Parts: sequence; C-alpha cells; structure tokens
Amino acid sequence: MEYLIQYGMFLAKVATLVVAVVILLGAIVSAGSRGKKMPRKGSIRVTPLNDHIDEMKDSLRHSVLDKEELKLIHKAEKKSAKLEHKEKAKQLKEEKKAKDGDAAEGSLGDRKKRVYVLNFDGDIAAEGVSSLREEITAVLSLATEKDEVVLNLESPGGMVHAYGLASSQLLRIKNQSIPLTICVDKVAASGGYMMACLADRLIAAPFAIIGSIGVLVQLPNFHRILKKHDVDYEIISAGEFKRTLSTFGEITKKGKDKVQEDVENIHDIFKTWVKEHRPSVEIDKIATGETWVGMQAKERYMVDEIKTSDEYIVASCASADVFEVEFEIPRSIQDKLGSAFQGSVQKIFSTLFEKSTTNKYQ
Repeated sequence: MEYLIQYGMFLAKVATLVVAVVILLGAIVSAGSRGKKMPRKGSIRVTPLNDHIDEMKDSLRHSVLDKEELKLIHKAEKKSAKLEHKEKAKQLKEEKKAKDGDAAEGSLGDRKKRVYVLNFDGDIAAEGVSSLREEITAVLSLATEKDEVVLNLESPGGMVHAYGLASSQLLRIKNQSIPLTICVDKVAASGGYMMACLADRLIAAPFAIIGSIGVLVQLPNFHRILKKHDVDYEIISAGEFKRTLSTFGEITKKGKDKVQEDVENIHDIFKTWVKEHRPSVEIDKIATGETWVGMQAKERYMVDEIKTSDEYIVASCASADVFEVEFEIPRSIQDKLGSAFQGSVQKIFSTLFEKSTTNKYQ
C-alpha cells in the first residue's frame, strides 16, 4: 500500500512538472509572437457542400450496397440527369426566342437558389468578427435577394461593444434584403442572442441554451487589503465619472450608483434591440438574464423552429446550391506551436477531470 502511495505521488509530481513546462513554453512562444504581430493577408475558401454530401453518399453506397443495387441506382440517376439536360436545353431555346432584356431577366430568375453557409464561434471578445466581416463582404459581392445566408452561431456572449460590432455585420445582410437564417446548436446567450435575434428565421437545437438578455459588470477590489497594510493608491483623473470603479481604488456609493445607472441604460438598449428585431416576444418577461433550452425558447417566441443546423443544411442541398464560405489567415509557426501547447494542456486537464468524474460515479 505504501508503495502505491509513493508511486501515486511520483506520478503527480511528473504531471505537475510537465504541465509547468508546457505552460512556460507556451508563454514564451506567445510573448515572442505578440511582440512582432504583422498583419497577414487571408483568403476566402469556398466548399460546395452539395458535392461533399454526394461524396459521402457514394462512399456509403459502395460500402453497403451490392453490385446489382448499385447498377439500379446508377441507371435511375442517369435517366434523371438525361431528363434534366433536356429540360435545360428546352429552356435555353425559349430564352433565345425572347428579347435580350427579357432573356437576361429570365436567366436570373430561373437560376438555382444559392445558400451561403458561414460559421461564428464567439468568445468573450468576439474575435471571430474579424473573419465574419470578410466572409460577409465576399458573399454580398455576389448574393442576390433570391439567395440565402445561413449562419451557424455558437456564443455564450461577451463584451457589449464587441458583440455590437458582430451584430452590425449581420445587419449588412439584412440591409441588402437577403434572407438570413441563423442556426444555434449549442448556445446563443447574451451577446450571442443579440446576434441571433437579427435572423429572419431563427433555428435552435432542442437543448441549445438561449437567452441571458441581461448586462453584467464584475470587478475584484483590493482597496481594503491595501489599506490594512498601509499601502496608498492614488488615481488622478479629470471628469467626474472618468473612473467609477477600479481594482485598487475605494468604491464610493456615488461611483457604484453611476455604474448601476450605466448597466441599466445598456440593458434598456439591449431590450429595445431584441424587441425591434423580434416583435413577437414579451420583452419584459424574457429580459431577466435567464436562459432557456431551445424547446422552452420556442414557447416564448425567442426562436422559430426546433432543428439542428445539419438537418437544415442537408435539406437545403436538395433544392439549392449550398456553399460554405470561410476566411482563412495563414498561421505562423509561433501560432501553431502555441495552439499545440494549449491543446496539450487542455487534454491533460480533460483526462484528469474525466478520471475524477469516473471514480466519483463508479
């Protein structure tokens, strides 16, 4: 038994040392890259999702079906393709007979609908907005009112100004009268819902977290600790409310009241924003900071449909040309190393957490 305890202590020391080394190396790499951040040009990558789904379908067919079944399917597909080709040829003949102006108008009206799929995975600073703005710019250069933009949105919220900018990017789509559908599979809360409520059609998975229409300010204060140890801390400012709350300064009732007033003001603006874009909601009942799962949110008219993004996109492929649009920035060696170290640390802690959870519930 003593041997096992010593062995366990040894493993704990080794794990601690590995984690410390990984964190140290990650900090060094991060500091090195932070000092010389140069703007790097990115590029738009477009993936035709219809082709991707067809490839998966073909792969599964060849693995599951026998030769006779495959022959029948290929025969039916060839027949269908032949009919489509004939219809297109007939349509082209009719367009040639029409006048030039009418023909141009007809060709635009008869082309297949295009669906552009974007992705936004939000953090507290909404850093994904730098890619989102480029993707929207690219889509708006080609999309028409006949097309559709689908945004896969995942965000627990964050800073007001950051999510205000992200929401403003989505307004660009609405201002062009292009239908906007937003799909939420996991979470759209606080700033995430500020973005989500802009959708013409808002879709959520059954257990997606929706809501948290509220505003929060939190700040640790060490003033009493400094005072206890006779440490002075001075703030020199101009303007009555230049600094209301600070980490080391004394919190006064006047300063606290001013922050409360600002928070209430931002909350009122948030409520007005949601009500403007989703007029069917009872804003005073949902703007309490609470969250609901997708099924409950639908009952409160906060979402329109209960469905996963996969289900919606696959269904769209049957009647439209669907393209996933991503803005990619080439990653430097420092970024790759930093991500690798971060992934290693997360994996270690995830493994430890899983083991502790497993032991607890065995």
